[in-house]
Amino acid sequence: MNTSLESLRELARQINNVELQKLVLDIIDNPVLAFTDIKPLIKIEESPAAPRKHHFYTGGLIIHTYSVTLLALKIVDVFEEVYGLKVDRDLVIATAILHDIFKYYQYTIDPVGGGYKAREDWYLSHDYSIIAELAKRNAPDKLIRAISEVHGQVPFSTIEGFIVHLADSIDARIGEFTQNILLNRVKELEKTCSVFKAVDYAVKTIGLKQVISTAISSSQEYKSLIDKLCQELESKPTTN
Repeated sequence: MNTSLESLRELARQINNVELQKLVLDIIDNPVLAFTDIKPLIKIEESPAAPRKHHFYTGGLIIHTYSVTLLALKIVDVFEEVYGLKVDRDLVIATAILHDIFKYYQYTIDPVGGGYKAREDWYLSHDYSIIAELAKRNAPDKLIRAISEVHGQVPFSTIEGFIVHLADSIDARIGEFTQNILLNRVKELEKTCSVFKAVDYAVKTIGLKQVISTAISSSQEYKSLIDKLCQELESKPTTN
């Protein structure tokens, strides 16, 4: 899949409510927090979803967001077809796309361990950041309410918030499962190689699906690939 913001724009264009679609596209096109002067240290396209936890690699945030949205729409089908519940699909798409979008403010490059790490000068978690930004951009209350519920810190009062919460949890587990495969199969290289850097570099240069496919189909081929990339990175120490 394409890990650029265009993949999220394509999903946002499925929103039928004109005002809601415009709001989501505006944030995708200008994902900047207006209530603070602090600037992000990495681009949103670079950002992981959660360093060392799930989707730790470059582009992980967009991949996670894309997957959460697709999963949420599948869950909507179940809610409607099996349980007869009416769900606002526009709200589900908007909530899924925006729920983590300001996470990239929290991270910076980790030049030592590889990949990314939490920055030390940021003071607000992403779940609060998006609520503050939505309020500043005069977002509808239904969107603010649904997004506030996604991370499970407030009681669920909307079906849409609950659905995206489920999708978010599922994809985080998928991310953990797949990256454990990528890391565990080259664990023996850790003594001489920054495995996080090498796997991240593999995802950036080859693509996530191809890297996972290689790791699953041929452990030896995957190990050789990561070992080769480790040597390349060692000869180019400024490359992340």
